[in-house]
Amino acid sequence: MQEYTISRDKQPALRVVCAHTLVIGSGAAGLNAAVQLRQRGIDDVLVVSEGLEKGTSINTGSDKQTYYKMALCGDDSDAPRLMAENYFSGGSMHGDLALVEAAVSPRAFLNLVNLGVPFPQDAFGQFIGYKTDHDPRQRATSIGPYTSREMCRSLIRRVRLLDIPLREEMDVVALLCVGENGARRAAGALALDAEGNMTALRAENVVFAVGGPGGLYKTSVYPEVHTGAIGLALLAGARAQSLPESQYGMASIKFRWNVSGTYMQVAPRFISTDADGVSHPREFLRDCFDSAGEMNSNVFLKGYQWPFDSRKIAGGSSLIDILVYVETVRKGRRVFLDFRENPADFSFDGLRSEARDYLTKSDALQDTPIARLRKMNPGAIALYADHGIDITKEPLEIAVCAQHNNGGLAANAWWESENIEHLFPVGEVNGSHGAYRPGGSALNSGQVGGIRAAEYIAARYRESTLAPDSFAKVAIEEADRLAAWLDRGQRTSRSWRDERDEFQQRMSRAGAHIRSATELETAVTDAVAQWRTLAAAGCRNDGAEDRREALRNRHLCFAHAVYLQAVRRAVADGLGSRGSAMVLNPQGELEAHAGLGDDWRFEPENTGFREQVLVTEATPDGEAVSRWIARRPIPDSDLWFETAWAAYREGRIYDGCARLREDAD
Repeated sequence: MQEYTISRDKQPALRVVCAHTLVIGSGAAGLNAAVQLRQRGIDDVLVVSEGLEKGTSINTGSDKQTYYKMALCGDDSDAPRLMAENYFSGGSMHGDLALVEAAVSPRAFLNLVNLGVPFPQDAFGQFIGYKTDHDPRQRATSIGPYTSREMCRSLIRRVRLLDIPLREEMDVVALLCVGENGARRAAGALALDAEGNMTALRAENVVFAVGGPGGLYKTSVYPEVHTGAIGLALLAGARAQSLPESQYGMASIKFRWNVSGTYMQVAPRFISTDADGVSHPREFLRDCFDSAGEMNSNVFLKGYQWPFDSRKIAGGSSLIDILVYVETVRKGRRVFLDFRENPADFSFDGLRSEARDYLTKSDALQDTPIARLRKMNPGAIALYADHGIDITKEPLEIAVCAQHNNGGLAANAWWESENIEHLFPVGEVNGSHGAYRPGGSALNSGQVGGIRAAEYIAARYRESTLAPDSFAKVAIEEADRLAAWLDRGQRTSRSWRDERDEFQQRMSRAGAHIRSATELETAVTDAVAQWRTLAAAGCRNDGAEDRREALRNRHLCFAHAVYLQAVRRAVADGLGSRGSAMVLNPQGELEAHAGLGDDWRFEPENTGFREQVLVTEATPDGEAVSRWIARRPIPDSDLWFETAWAAYREGRIYDGCARLREDAD
């Protein structure tokens, strides 16, 4: 791997590390991309990361973390087109991406199996499946709460076996692009090392695997060590799509973890207290349900209807999310799940048959929620114990949290950015999904994206074409710009913590699951103003760690301003409430619950937007422009073997995406 230095005026020389393909991020998507590249003969691959233990993939999960793939058991007939139609039916997802994610899912899944991920199979080698949300077939599988962690561990072993260079404690602070033949292309990145020194990373291709936007929100289930870095690509001018389409759901906040699955199915007691966590406890859900049985049945349903869903508010399980939000945000109280006692007036006979039959078949008719949880899923208790929380003796504090972004950067069917060549966003940062997606499909998408990016790079971008002089020019300019920005920050009183708290509070208040046109107008104005002030003045940075966090603030603050503008556009255009977002309107057609008043009336979804995708591009001053485009249909493929084989042999399967970029422009 080549290294050299380039001189700078009035600044220390800039160290340059070269690689054919740079992978930014070491979660499941990035690691798989690196492995796939090496297996396709791209030997000069470099992975840079804040740390192997610092991503979402290795630090997150759920009661039974799902991996979604084509059905591989029994007589449940399945095919790529059928699976693609299920993806496509969620709305606002491009059909070619749906078909690719379906078609490549068996390859991606079996690659993980071959790497040692212990997905369950029967004595005959069939990989057993179950139905997940938005899934008509038994396509889902799981190895328990830590599915993505075990994926990462298997991929890390493979990376090390292949001796792929991996540099940890590297914080990427800028994505570098150059102009070439009338287009823009990725050229590498700038990163800070553990001592805070700047390094330039020169690369023919950049696989951008930086995860979801966890650092944008104050109330978040993303692990604290993960902030995401989509703002780096947005600052570089990369096109995004479907940014307003995120998922939110109830999660514990002392240790960040989704309280889905059996945590809800055992019907725990919901209590709220004053801000001290002790005074004036009350069971607040009961006020909005006609009976204890109806309340507990909806709590049970949250187990597999876990994400907040605008279609399940009125008379449905998502009313519970709203009631938790009212207690925590509107009333300033704290909410806890108490597994030690049943809710008041609890009885199995009062449950709907769906809940009662499930608990009966699971032999889970014990006297308390914790006893039922111990019977059905003892690992759910052990998980919290491993993080110093004993839910057998203390209540578990929760809130409604940001969980996943279905949107992200816009890329074609080979996972190359629509408007920046040689840039390949993979994993959650890629906005392939629309309004609704089957549970577990994000893990599949990240693996598929790595395969597709590696295939395209090996087929079309194998040769080195990046001019060293062009790279040196942009690297020096950006490094000098960031050094001057950090220097200005020494003269301001605003710390990076102050800045981050401000935009995270704004994003959780205006850009999360509860939205309103009035709130968004104010939020957008304030967000753009904060970005422009931060861009001009910087924020205080004393020492290497502060410099790192200050530069992280730079792309996070920019990203939150772009996201809020995209959300405002969707609300202003009349998209209404869909996915995991509720648009409040005192004159709205729907009401969450009569007892909550007109403040909780909301707008229904305008289903016409399911045939469109919202694309967004931003300029460095913080102005973002969004527009709706028609979504691409599911393609009709040439399935005649002889002609399809010829197209493959001749490399014509890679040709369509160049035309796609032109159409998008």
